[in-house]
Amino acid sequence: MASDQDAPMTWLQLCFTCDAATATQLAELLAERGALAVSLGDAEDQPVYEPQAGTTPLWSSTRVSGLFPGGENITQLRAEIERRLAPARLGNRSMRCSTSCIPAVVPAVVVQALEEQDWVRLYQDGFTPTCFGERLWVVPSWAQAPRLEAGQASLTLDPGLAFGTGAHPTTAMCLAWLAGQDMDGTEAADYGCGSGILAVAAARLGARRVWAVDNDPQALAATRVNAAANDVDTRVEVREPQNLPPLTVDLPVSNIFANTLSGLAETLSLLLEPGGRLALSGILMEQSQAVTASFAPWCALQPVARRDDWVLLAGTRCDHGA
Repeated sequence: MASDQDAPMTWLQLCFTCDAATATQLAELLAERGALAVSLGDAEDQPVYEPQAGTTPLWSSTRVSGLFPGGENITQLRAEIERRLAPARLGNRSMRCSTSCIPAVVPAVVVQALEEQDWVRLYQDGFTPTCFGERLWVVPSWAQAPRLEAGQASLTLDPGLAFGTGAHPTTAMCLAWLAGQDMDGTEAADYGCGSGILAVAAARLGARRVWAVDNDPQALAATRVNAAANDVDTRVEVREPQNLPPLTVDLPVSNIFANTLSGLAETLSLLLEPGGRLALSGILMEQSQAVTASFAPWCALQPVARRDDWVLLAGTRCDHGA
């Protein structure tokens, strides 16, 4: 007969749904209270994509989950969270936000019992080799790379702290677009590089030099690591915007917020070599006309791909002298 020691260990997952401000504090409290893992997720299918540099965006309705051993006293834990959360929300911190951001009560908690599992294996199973376009493979380091056909390329990229693994439609469209270009001998730029996936992809596809630009130190660090892991660090120049030399490139790509793209319209347009091609993503369908209009003085853009509610715009420099 099996003993109690042979029985699989159980875990308790606590899930709270709250606003973004409360989510940050709840996550900190759960971690301090001994949660083995804390995660933040979207509670209402609200898109958050490539973030503005230096920010960690959360959803207006965020799901905060904490994983605890099965013997955890949930009643006691909730009481402690309520006791510690209320003073934090009503103290000095509340002076920096409106009273509307202070919850009247601690969000309700949903408790789910989970059996022992191979958490690492479950995590890794969520990321498998994926082909973008017809010739670019993105492969996690733990997976076996596919056998490449003539003209195909691959890059290794593990999910990390910086956004950009190819899973989001905006990144996927950029990767597929790059895979469809003749990259051999070109000079490219990834403006707002995040994880550096687009910069590394361009180099792996044959670009002789790629400028990876971001003002987030975490993004710059991730890009350097990923470029080195893919043996293209000698061809990927990682720079902050203010340290970018005067230049034009054949294929600039930018996957950031639509409003940020509009604000960078002149900068990105003048980065484009006459005869080159510019691609922009991170744009919802209803935002595409506004972005196109902001670039109109310098570039003629058209939607060339769409996934879900997202669109990729691409185009060339306008020749107003013709």
